[in-house]
Amino acid sequence: MQPVNLEDINEAAKLLDGVIRKTPSISAGWIEKKYGVDVTFKCENLQRAGSFKIRGAYNRIARLSDTERARGVVAASAGNHAQGVALAAQILGIEATIFMPMGAPLPKYQATLGYGATVKFHGKTIDETLLAAFEFSEQTGAIFIHPFDHEHIVAGQGTMGLEILEQNPDVKTVVVCTGGGGLLAGTALAIKSLRPDIKVIGVQAEMAASYPPSLAAGSPQMLPRMATMADGIAVGKPGDVPFKIIQEHVDEIRTVSEASLARALLLTLERSKLQVEAAGIAAVAAILDDPDSFEGPVVASLSGGNIDPLLLNRVLRTGLATSGRFLMVQIRLADQPGALAKLVTCVGDMGTNIIQVSHTHMNPALAISEVDVELELETRGFEHREQILAQIMAQGFEVVTHY
Repeated sequence: MQPVNLEDINEAAKLLDGVIRKTPSISAGWIEKKYGVDVTFKCENLQRAGSFKIRGAYNRIARLSDTERARGVVAASAGNHAQGVALAAQILGIEATIFMPMGAPLPKYQATLGYGATVKFHGKTIDETLLAAFEFSEQTGAIFIHPFDHEHIVAGQGTMGLEILEQNPDVKTVVVCTGGGGLLAGTALAIKSLRPDIKVIGVQAEMAASYPPSLAAGSPQMLPRMATMADGIAVGKPGDVPFKIIQEHVDEIRTVSEASLARALLLTLERSKLQVEAAGIAAVAAILDDPDSFEGPVVASLSGGNIDPLLLNRVLRTGLATSGRFLMVQIRLADQPGALAKLVTCVGDMGTNIIQVSHTHMNPALAISEVDVELELETRGFEHREQILAQIMAQGFEVVTHY
């Protein structure tokens, strides 16, 4: 196929008209108030199926011939791509088979089923799942729908860039969450083709950042390992199609830590009342990490909102801790009447809300007369956390660990 160009993205926009939502651009006034940079969120977390993926999936599947449609489509995904392909296929009346790794989040599995797809579980990693999907395609003739490495996928994702320019004509910087690169490539191509003065920045989780070493090497490189809560952008190797576009049109790639992702997710939920998954909040995390380095007005993509409630609970706890609003402290006490009451009184006198108390005698490091107590505390900031710890130690209690 020919390289993707602006005409392809415009054609995708026509094809998607009436199928996808033109998602809103919502001002993040709380960021401007605190940091002085004008930021707007492009809310793809409010898109059909909960992410931008429907844009590329529909543009790809709708262009199949009648013969190809009759063979059905197959994809491999643990989440957003699965739902995007399933919904696109349902709209077009095409049979879809989705391979998911064992242990895929239950809500994403149920949503994919709800869009009419057949779901098959295979493998522990997405790479094993991809192999199973490839084999299924070869055996049955079903058309494999790649999550990012195809011209029609990139063109479809690029329609978000057109909407950003339409909704935010004064934008100076666009920041995009990045995994395999389909959304970043399409968005950058659309924006740079029409407004080359706008800076485009991609953001990856630092524990799954395949683009920095690949760009340095001049070709897509495979990461040896990944470990991030942002599963939606945990891609070990960039796609060939998006990589070439990103090389030419993207100004910069940044990375963000797990703590930054958790903090951004928490603040966006609290201040903007928007639920975003860890992968979808990477652009906001980068802005909060270094707001002075972004020229405003800035548009940041919220690329998806499909988060497992159990993971959301863990991420929010991490976000609270990294914002100084949560403290877990483990304390070693004498196992005698009144010791726990004295500790609780000490903490309560500091104006602290005790969320949970647990204790154990089973630690091999404990003497027979000792007990370990864990307190989960709601705190009012980092200074309050330090005051609580100082007060606990001043009262003679032994702090084993805290975070």
